[in-house]
Amino acid sequence: MTASQTANTLAISPAARDAMQRWLTGERALNGASPATIAAYGTDATSFLAFMTHHRAAPQGLGALADISIRDMRSWMAHERGRGVGARSLARMLSAVKSFYKWLAAREGFEPTAVLSARAPKFQKKLPRPLAEDAATAMIETLGTQASDDWVAARDMAVATVLYGCGLRISECLGLTGRDHPLPEVLRITGKGGKERIVPVLPAARRAVDAYVRLCPYPVEPDSPLFRGVRGGALNPRIIQTAMARARAGLGLPATATPHAMRHSFATHLLNAGGDLRAIQELLGHSSLSTTQAYTAVDTARLMEVYDKAHPKA
Repeated sequence: MTASQTANTLAISPAARDAMQRWLTGERALNGASPATIAAYGTDATSFLAFMTHHRAAPQGLGALADISIRDMRSWMAHERGRGVGARSLARMLSAVKSFYKWLAAREGFEPTAVLSARAPKFQKKLPRPLAEDAATAMIETLGTQASDDWVAARDMAVATVLYGCGLRISECLGLTGRDHPLPEVLRITGKGGKERIVPVLPAARRAVDAYVRLCPYPVEPDSPLFRGVRGGALNPRIIQTAMARARAGLGLPATATPHAMRHSFATHLLNAGGDLRAIQELLGHSSLSTTQAYTAVDTARLMEVYDKAHPKA
């Protein structure tokens, strides 16, 4: 915990601090929020409560929190923007505060309208940055040749093939265990929020993993990580990120050619081939279709770029 976070925690009342911890425990237990999400929620809510303590020049017990006004909310948001918090980050912070207030209002019996009616700042959503099909293939092939140890090269190639072939997050891929080998025709993946989904496995992904396992100096055991680091422990995602950074430098690809870009490429290439948007949503494990619809924006953006370059009146 940073000095700033410690100061914020000490600034809020014991009752508010206790309520926040009970809310976070509920988010973790009932909604399956990840440790990273819980940590971010805690930081955002603590920062908000500490601001209200200073802004209103009084400890903010549960009764005082029920009296937060729209003007108070505007002051907090202006304060955050004034210290350099971007629109996207502030929207995330506001979402955490609203979630806490919904929980608190239900238990304390007050009306949270002032907080819940606060509008998040508008921001331009970042579009996914997929690789072209030939670039994705080149990335996988390069990873299969650049490491000095054959088994490490085979491992990196297998990881990239699974990311691209199955549309997994890097954490999901590296979470596979020896029990998942040999890869079946479909994988049952537990993603964000503990949500399960079924993902088909391409023959190319099975072959790549088989080739890696044959060369791996460590035995494949049911409860051990499928993908190993050079010392035999679980493979750190940073290793794959570094390997891809080296590969993209050699291939002249942009900095957006990351492990997560392989997942974006999986979705975009399926969509371009006529894949159903809702089916792709299920494969990616997106809880909202609007998240998956970002890929249609990518496709439209590419179409307009071609139009601008090729149309005779452009």
